[in-house]
Amino acid sequence: MIIRKKYYIVVFIMLLGTTILSAQNDSTISYDESKEYTIADIRVTGDFTYENYIIIGFSGLSVGDRISVPGKAISSAIKRFWRQGYFSDIQISADKISNDSIWLNIYLLQRPKIKTITYQGVKKSEQEDIEKKINIKTNDILTADLTDRVKVLTKNYFLDKGYENTEVAVIQRPNTDKGLVDIDIVVDKKNKVKVHDIIVSGNTALSVTKIDNAMKKTNRPTLLNFFKTKKFVRSLYEIDKQSIIDKYNEIGFRDAAIVSDSVVAVDSAHVDIYITVNEGKKYYFGNMSWSGNTLYPTEILGAYLNIRKGDVFNQKQLDKRLNGDEDAVMSLYKDNGYLFSQVDPVEESIDGDTINFEFRIYEGKPATINKVIIKGNTRVYDHVIRRELRTRPGDIYSQNNLIRSLRDLAQLRLFDEEKLYKGDLIQPNMEDGTVDINYSLESKASDQFEFSAGISPQGLILSVGVKFTNFAIQNIFRPSTYRIVPQGEGQTFNVRAQASGRYYQNFSISFLEPWLGGKRPNSLSASVYYAIQTGLSERYRNALNNNLNPYYGYNYHNGLTGAGYTNEYDSGTRMFTFGASLGIGTRLKWPDDYFSLYTELSYQQYNLKNWYDYYFGFKNGLSNNLSLGITLQRNSIDNPIYTRKGSVFSLSLNITPPYSLLSGKDYSNMPAEETRRWVEYHKWKFSAKMFTPISSNEKLVLMTRVEYGFVGYFNKYKRTPFEKFYVGGDGMSAYSSPGTEIVGLRGYNSGALTPINPTTRTSNGNIYTRLTMELRYPILMQQSTVVWALAFVEGGNCWSDFSQFNPFNIKRSAGVGLRVFLQIFGLLGLDWGYGFDNPYGSNTRSGSQFTFVLGQEF
Repeated sequence: MIIRKKYYIVVFIMLLGTTILSAQNDSTISYDESKEYTIADIRVTGDFTYENYIIIGFSGLSVGDRISVPGKAISSAIKRFWRQGYFSDIQISADKISNDSIWLNIYLLQRPKIKTITYQGVKKSEQEDIEKKINIKTNDILTADLTDRVKVLTKNYFLDKGYENTEVAVIQRPNTDKGLVDIDIVVDKKNKVKVHDIIVSGNTALSVTKIDNAMKKTNRPTLLNFFKTKKFVRSLYEIDKQSIIDKYNEIGFRDAAIVSDSVVAVDSAHVDIYITVNEGKKYYFGNMSWSGNTLYPTEILGAYLNIRKGDVFNQKQLDKRLNGDEDAVMSLYKDNGYLFSQVDPVEESIDGDTINFEFRIYEGKPATINKVIIKGNTRVYDHVIRRELRTRPGDIYSQNNLIRSLRDLAQLRLFDEEKLYKGDLIQPNMEDGTVDINYSLESKASDQFEFSAGISPQGLILSVGVKFTNFAIQNIFRPSTYRIVPQGEGQTFNVRAQASGRYYQNFSISFLEPWLGGKRPNSLSASVYYAIQTGLSERYRNALNNNLNPYYGYNYHNGLTGAGYTNEYDSGTRMFTFGASLGIGTRLKWPDDYFSLYTELSYQQYNLKNWYDYYFGFKNGLSNNLSLGITLQRNSIDNPIYTRKGSVFSLSLNITPPYSLLSGKDYSNMPAEETRRWVEYHKWKFSAKMFTPISSNEKLVLMTRVEYGFVGYFNKYKRTPFEKFYVGGDGMSAYSSPGTEIVGLRGYNSGALTPINPTTRTSNGNIYTRLTMELRYPILMQQSTVVWALAFVEGGNCWSDFSQFNPFNIKRSAGVGLRVFLQIFGLLGLDWGYGFDNPYGSNTRSGSQFTFVLGQEF
């Protein structure tokens, strides 16, 4: 209290432009007029930690100076000390006056410094968040402003978390060191406040439920709001009130307003919210005219606007159709260079409930790209980035080309996809009609390493692999470019090995060059793999066959469990598989530039030695598969990891030479080993995968998929035992089904929907279909980790012949799942699905099934 009184006294004296001076001896100072003195000496007293010469120097006063008393020099010195905020009391007085000499005394009382800071009533994570907000540290001067800031910011932090009644106290404790204090920040959060009920009056056009849905962050505890937050946060409530008005505006009530609202405490943990609305009148779009348009006729602009006379007035829709949507009116201009074009929707007149608009267009001149700036790239050569860009200096600006460039950069998977679309991408200059484009990239480690282990009926499975997505084969002899391997060209190099003891070993290597020659987007891919699979002893197989569900289950017999496989290998029963492929891909410009064409020549050799005839219908011999694959694809997805919008359509054909037609031989009586020496077939596949954002923030996404596949033949006596479809399960390739294409269908075990040839006992899946609807929502979106949850309904089936094919006879399932994309490991996931129908050859429904995902999506 004494300090505060001294502060008021000093401020009052400063406002009057006078100074407190205490004259010694019998000398008196007249405040009616100023008198000049020479400073004879300056003394510093009080309680502070600074050296005297520092105080005197900071005051601006020096021995020998001529000053006026009262005067500006003394008042300026006092103001200078107050501005620092380090002192709670400041006085400059006269110890002595003799003739025209004056002896000054500077009295200072320093505020204490903070020695330690402790928190009470908060968690460690909350303390860390608060420390970042209040930004105080040891040795800070403890001022009243600092204390108030701590209280306000700490309380606001908990207000945002729903603690409406939080109390904060800052308690000082003297420290043994002079001039230092310890402070305790004591927080009493009270109860978290939740919404008990929302009572709305005056509403007829919108029900309470619709108003509740419009309020995204302030929700009643109803079943429909089960997954929404129920806490009451005042700042979010203010935003939600505006959301109510926006919702009314969307259905034509442009004059709607909240005339009153109140928040009433029910108890210490709940509040009721009372809202009174005045809906006003419902409006409609009337006549719409255009002016200032010379590039495009009114009919074209009207078609892009896609709003008709008589439609309910919707300000949000109007804004989106003019500027917001990808196919908005102004996108038409900006896609063709008119970056500076603008449209001004003017309400020409209001006739009753009808609003007539005039859309005034300012077209301007086309903008030219001046500079294309790339920032943040630390891992890739610049030409790898620039070759993907459709925006080049000197070109006419196109908004569509800018969006496509961002999409193509995302497809590289070398940069953080979520941050590509953020920041100031364009920097227009209206004066000279140019624009600079700034690509702010954040490089990420995209290489993937695999080391996994699992258990199968055959024993322990080990997988080791590495995938380098920024490989540079050109730098193989330049060690300075190595980061384990030469990098920088955006090529993909993949090496993988998998083994389960002597039972199975697989080794593969692949390479992809996305820009062959560096000038055109023509890709070159090559791969080689080799696998060995060893059979099991007859004793074990007999025991296994007596207890085997032929589609998905094992019951171990006579003690021959998985641990006994080591002693049950039959080295005389083996299958060797060798494969190699070479492919060329190119991007097309027609029908549009989302299309690509990929052509691949592949060869596989299957060498069977006393192998089981129920796999392929023969036991010994070589089988060769030389095929040409052609794939036409249209890919417009925005993000290859968590896709929000776009689609992927694919039509493919794999075909071998028609040996039976060329040879003229009669295959009807030939042994299987002969008919399958060179396999022949034509394999057709169609796939359509679409992504549709459901929520306004494009986080909730619906993925829909349709797939069909068919394996045909040139001669019914020379039908291929390979390249058939194996439907059901996780969809991951496995050594249990070599030479087949595995199609995943959750809710069913691996191969459970694949028909069996009753004569040869071989899998005979020649036709399949798969239909999926999957709802996805992201949980974590970071550079190195992406996590999302999903719920799905799925259906599919597999047939051996077109005579049995029925696209409406599908096996249904539904379930939920989780996906985790780790930059270093790739995609991991776990699904639980329930199969509602009977698998092939079974009289009971599939029921509950868990499915694991490793490295690929369903």
